[in-house]
Amino acid sequence: MTFKLSRRTVLAALVAAGLAAGSLAPQARAADDIVLGGSIPLTGVFAFAGEGIHAGIQDWVKMVNEQGGIDGRMLRYVPEDTAYKVDASVAAFNKITGQNAVNLYYADSTAFSKTINPELERNGKILMAGASFATELNDPEKFPLQFIAGPDYTEMFGILLEYVSKEKPGAKVAFVHSDTEFGRDPIASSTERAKTLGLEVVETIVTPPGSVDVSTEVLKLRRARPDYTIFHGYVLAPIPEFINQAKQMGMETKFMGTFWSMDNGIVMKMGEAADGFMGVMPYRYYYDDSEKAPMLEKIRQMRPEYQSTAYLQGMLTAMLMTEAVKRTLADGKELTGPNLKASLNSLKDFDTGGIIGVPVSIPGNSIPVGRIYQADMKQQKMVPVSDWIRLDKAGG
Repeated sequence: MTFKLSRRTVLAALVAAGLAAGSLAPQARAADDIVLGGSIPLTGVFAFAGEGIHAGIQDWVKMVNEQGGIDGRMLRYVPEDTAYKVDASVAAFNKITGQNAVNLYYADSTAFSKTINPELERNGKILMAGASFATELNDPEKFPLQFIAGPDYTEMFGILLEYVSKEKPGAKVAFVHSDTEFGRDPIASSTERAKTLGLEVVETIVTPPGSVDVSTEVLKLRRARPDYTIFHGYVLAPIPEFINQAKQMGMETKFMGTFWSMDNGIVMKMGEAADGFMGVMPYRYYYDDSEKAPMLEKIRQMRPEYQSTAYLQGMLTAMLMTEAVKRTLADGKELTGPNLKASLNSLKDFDTGGIIGVPVSIPGNSIPVGRIYQADMKQQKMVPVSDWIRLDKAGG
């Protein structure tokens, strides 16, 4: 027996079926996607970095999907603004993982990375990295499903001290750091590291983060007469105040910083005081065209205006996560946290397209590689003053 259905009946049935399946369709689609969730500080004190990180991840996702995705599966970025607050970040993680099958996650802070770690291990499906370079996270036993897309803070100090020991053997060094977990992170271990390199740490100064009145601390620095002064645990203030006052007193110390103080825009805000300011950078700067760097060329085509170091950090983190997914799928393995981390750890002499100037390997939780750049105020740029320094090759 056959039934003839009118066109109107068929359309009505299709519409009804579509409405009934409406809630299923996105989930069916999402089951195929590789989801990269993110606790991103788009507002709040860290928004200057969050905006760059967000744009870097977005651009990488766009590039991957324009090339057909990963093994035919699209990469989907699901961010939530956290304002750099741990409770908001935990809420964002719960919301994103509750609504999506997440395999990759970008974390906005050390505090969140530590707080969420037990849940990460319980979940067992996610590989995480983020804005933190905390030394504590560089421990595959305690943080088996996390990694750092660059050197940790202790390794950053190690790279700076390697440079100092070669430029001026036996130099006197001072550390100036904020009275925060971030600021204290590399200090004790780096004091020991300096000794092994034949350097003398003559002063360690602690200030509140962002403090303005540093006259007492500058006098301490003047008495210590270091050849090099390394700042850590700050973004901008009080670095310019230290440099200005020290120069007014005729001090000849060379000032240095770590990653979050090294963005071109941040350094240039210091004005003339910043001329000669040096620091460690794990990546090339956006405008660096001294050597072939296909990824930087691609970025410059996509975004003709300067992109921050946070942008490069976000993009490289997403790139390394994607490579872990690619290798896991190529091996025919399930996308679990341990499998993704094992795939990440299989990276040996990996080419980042020139974002990092040497091929990289990730045997543990970090990439202990960096380069020393110096502020040239005439060019309004940070220029390299060292080759790439690899602690993994230098026994560091």
